[in-house]
Amino acid sequence: MQCYTAVMTLQRQHMEKLIHRLRQDHPQLTFSASSSMYWSPDSNEIRYSDKTGATALAGLLHEVGHARLGHRGYRRDFELLKKEVAAWEEALKLGKQYGVFISLDHIQDCLDTYREWIYKRSACPTCSLAGLQEAETRFRCINCSHSWMVTAARFCRPYRRSQ
Repeated sequence: MQCYTAVMTLQRQHMEKLIHRLRQDHPQLTFSASSSMYWSPDSNEIRYSDKTGATALAGLLHEVGHARLGHRGYRRDFELLKKEVAAWEEALKLGKQYGVFISLDHIQDCLDTYREWIYKRSACPTCSLAGLQEAETRFRCINCSHSWMVTAARFCRPYRRSQ
């Protein structure tokens, strides 16, 4: 139990040191502990997980990557995926700068969640083939011409409603 506590203390100290350095290097950003991680372009705020460990450090640098790249909204699902890839590439650069190892497997696992979300939204409810996104929440099947709507929310089940 003592070993586990010592590891947790070291991880927390590593996170605190990293946040301190990020605040110094990016004074235009606000960093706040939270139960979830995200970049808010409207308030120039990075919300980071109050958890510890390598994935928390990677996630923090990923959100800083979004901020440094000036990411705001997106209109198409593929645009979101491109921004996620770019933020991870920026996080890898930041990781080298700050001495934080980011696992490429972790990055792919994170990107897989977006790929799966995109796939589910684009699957035609009639024939199950992938459709084309015509608007932010509207798709049309290239096989059977069926069209459907999806929710704009990223963090919920991708419901599809036929038109």
